[in-house]
Amino acid sequence: MSNYYFETKVNYSVEESVEKITEFLKPYGFGILTHIDVQKTLKEKIGAQVLPYRILGACNPNFAKHAISTEANIGLMLPCNIVVQEKADGTTMVATINPQETIKSIGNQELNPIADNVSEVMKSLIDSLKEVHV
Repeated sequence: MSNYYFETKVNYSVEESVEKITEFLKPYGFGILTHIDVQKTLKEKIGAQVLPYRILGACNPNFAKHAISTEANIGLMLPCNIVVQEKADGTTMVATINPQETIKSIGNQELNPIADNVSEVMKSLIDSLKEVHV
């Protein structure tokens, strides 16, 4: 596993995975701000045929407010992206950003507790999906 993300294979479709992710994040104060259907967009814009690929932008407003108050340009790294994609073999992969690696690279120590908290939630999400691993 690379340092900048957490990833797992799941036994859900892309659509089911998006629903499970959305529901999992709610108790942690996260909502899905953006939902990009890359497959649809590429087909419409350039006629490309690609497998289902979604990018979800997850945000916890309290964490976001604190982060923006601490580092004005942190919005360049927000929201926390989650990728849900179908692979050629028909499996579905879910990957989340690891803020401990991405946010901490900024070098502002005041952001470290937020990065740690968000990383814990993202890792918990992946771990919860691993429980139903294919």
